[in-house]
Amino acid sequence: MKFLDQAKIYLRSGDGGDGVVAFRREKFIPFGGPDGGDGGKGGNIVLEAQSDLNTLIDFRYTQHFRAKKGGNGSGSDRTGAGARDVVIKVPVGTQVLAEDRETLLADMDAPGKRVVLLQGGEGGFGNTHFKSSTNRAPRQATKGWPGEERWVWLRLKLIADVGLVGLPNAGKSTFLARVSAARPKIADYPFTTLHPQLGVVRLSNSEEFVIADIPGLIEGAHEGAGLGDRFLGHVERCAALLHLVDGAAGDVVKAWRSVREELEAYGGGLAEKPELIGLNKADAMTPREAAARLAALRKASGHAVMLLSGVTGQGVPEVLRELSRVGKAEEERVSERHVAPAF
Repeated sequence: MKFLDQAKIYLRSGDGGDGVVAFRREKFIPFGGPDGGDGGKGGNIVLEAQSDLNTLIDFRYTQHFRAKKGGNGSGSDRTGAGARDVVIKVPVGTQVLAEDRETLLADMDAPGKRVVLLQGGEGGFGNTHFKSSTNRAPRQATKGWPGEERWVWLRLKLIADVGLVGLPNAGKSTFLARVSAARPKIADYPFTTLHPQLGVVRLSNSEEFVIADIPGLIEGAHEGAGLGDRFLGHVERCAALLHLVDGAAGDVVKAWRSVREELEAYGGGLAEKPELIGLNKADAMTPREAAARLAALRKASGHAVMLLSGVTGQGVPEVLRELSRVGKAEEERVSERHVAPAF
């Protein structure tokens, strides 16, 4: 299935049904009075988050969604039937933006979450609604209220606990394949990953977390260089980042700084997220080279750096344990920050 994380769609809720003018006509009841019913409500446009979806590809072929009009009222004081809602199923993590692509209308961040995005129009009043002691035979009814319409953007941000970042060929796909059942494309040339990949890491029967791998960043990505930074939105929701640096490429400090500058230029709080730095490809370095590059990275970043190899598995269990610890600590910090103060 092709990956698509942005789509523009047109939505229109249903108009309300019309009220009617009618009078009771029965044998032996010459003055039956008004009995025109109200119109039914138009259908709503509802969005529902589905955990078994992971792409917006369906919206490439269907861009228009219209709910039906409510039924018109009828005699004998009968109200028109309400129209069915149109339920649009989207992947968990989908954001609904206005046409300006900035105003957030809804965030479908939990499985099963439902949001009524557009309300259907209310039904019009039949002439029964207007009867009174001074107006016993009203010949007045109203049209149903029109529904709402708008163009919206759907933007998918994958739900993951840890985000993988780094330059192209830093070994992110190899690492993901090593630690999970995901099978991303792996090759010895840049940009083998063309769209985000998810993998589930199981540390034990009761402990697991989700890793998101995005295409590699190069210098100038925020200006559109390479594949740009459009996929960085998929790691905005992550609790922590694993920054893989290619230890066999030479200048590891420059590689680390290049990606950090792109994260800061992108914004979205990515530069402030807890970052675990991994010096990858230990199998392609001599012990002396590995020690020198570890020291250089530690000095430049001011943080601990872990040595690993996605190919041989060296250091991978330790990295996963540290990622789990950092992720849990960040989630606890965020939850404490959102707890309402006691009075």
